[in-house]
Amino acid sequence: MNKQAANMLGLCQRAGKLLSGDCQVKNSIKDNRAKLVILATDASERTKKDYIYLAKANKIPLIQFSSKTELGLSVGKARRAALSIIDTNFAKGIHQIIGGGEA
Repeated sequence: MNKQAANMLGLCQRAGKLLSGDCQVKNSIKDNRAKLVILATDASERTKKDYIYLAKANKIPLIQFSSKTELGLSVGKARRAALSIIDTNFAKGIHQIIGGGEA
């Protein structure tokens, strides 16, 4: 994970605009609060399938990025398979850093 992405995710967490944990992330997708979902590349195939389906069904951008350990460390928590950004501006900024384009 690059330092800029880790810093942006940490800032998003401190601002209260990032959700982590299976239930919180899935609920944010279902409630259309999520603006961007970040999925760890080393998540299980079933987890990937679930999140990809939910994000696609709700028309929410999803990026597969980094490992579960690195995602967790960047937000000051234990290993995380998925993160949900619930702020439009943070989502755009993180998408540009990680995905190389607009969300």
